[in-house]
Amino acid sequence: MNMKETKIIDIICIGGANVDWKIQTLKPLAYGTSNPAISAKTKGGVARNVAESSGRIGLKTSLLSYVGADTEGEWLMQNTKDFVDVSPTEIIHGESTGTYTAVLDDDGEMAVAFANMSIYNEVKEYFFENNIRHIQSAKMILLDTNFPAKVIGQVITSCKNTGIPICITPVSVSKADKLPDSLEGVTWLIANHKEAEALSKLEITSEGDFYRAAEVIMKKGVEKVVITRGEKGLIYFTNNGEAGAIVPPSVPVVDVTGSGDSLIAGILFGYLKGLSTEDACKIGVSCSLITLQTSDTVSSELNQQSLQESFKKYFSN
Repeated sequence: MNMKETKIIDIICIGGANVDWKIQTLKPLAYGTSNPAISAKTKGGVARNVAESSGRIGLKTSLLSYVGADTEGEWLMQNTKDFVDVSPTEIIHGESTGTYTAVLDDDGEMAVAFANMSIYNEVKEYFFENNIRHIQSAKMILLDTNFPAKVIGQVITSCKNTGIPICITPVSVSKADKLPDSLEGVTWLIANHKEAEALSKLEITSEGDFYRAAEVIMKKGVEKVVITRGEKGLIYFTNNGEAGAIVPPSVPVVDVTGSGDSLIAGILFGYLKGLSTEDACKIGVSCSLITLQTSDTVSSELNQQSLQESFKKYFSN
C-alpha cells in the first residue's frame, strides 16, 4: 500500500501520463509517399495534461498515473512536478512509459495518431483500495479512460457514494466503451463529436443532433454534458435545464494538440470557483484559445494572468 502523505487538493487527475511525439508535415500531407516534416517531443497524457493545465491556472492538483522505470518516465515526472503533485503516480518496473505519436498536417490539424499504452494494462483491481486516501482527499476528480473498465467503474461508484464531484473525459471512441452503462454520480462528462456519437449511439450531423446526443448521455446519470465541436466551440446541456453553445472567435492555430485538455482544466476551474455552467465553459474556451496559439501540448503561456486576459478579450462583453 502506498503510505505517502496525503493532503487536501482541488483536483486529482487519474489516467494517462505519456510522452507525446508530434510530427508535422511542412506541406499538405500526401499518403503513400515521403513527407518533409518536423518533429518534437512533448509531455502528454490526458490526465497529466489536465493536471498541469489546472496547476498552471492556480488549482492545487495531483496526478495518479503509471509510468515506466525508464528515462521517458523520469523526464515526464521531472517536467510535471513544478505544477502538479506527482507523488501518487506509480513507477512500474518492466514496462515502458506510454507514448502517443500524432501526425499533423501543415495546418496543425491531426491526420492520424498512434498510442502505445500497454502499461495501463498493469493497473490491477486493488488499485482503488491502494489509492483510496488520495482519491477521497480531493475536492474533485478528473478521470480519463486509459485505465481498465473495472477500475473506472470503481472510481465512479466511489464518487457516487461519497458525493465527490467527478469529471470524465473519454479520450477516444474505442476507450469510451470502457464506461459503464450507468453514469450515476458523474458530475461532468466532456467529450468530442465522435466520442459523443459513440456514447449516445446517435449520428451527429446537425446542430440539434449535438443536443440530442447530450440528452441521451445525460439520461445515463450525468449532471452536465459538454460536447466539443472543434473550431465551432462547444455545446452544454445540464439536468437542471441549462443548455447553450459557446462559439469561440477565430484565432491563428499553431497546433490543436492539448487544446481539449486545457478546455477541461478551465471548465473545472470555473466549476470549483462556483461559476455557472456557461461561464465555466467560457473559462474553458479561454484556456483552449491560449493553447491553440502555441506549439506546446500544455502551453507555457497558460497562467492565471493570461487566462484573465483571454477571458476579458473574448467574453467580457
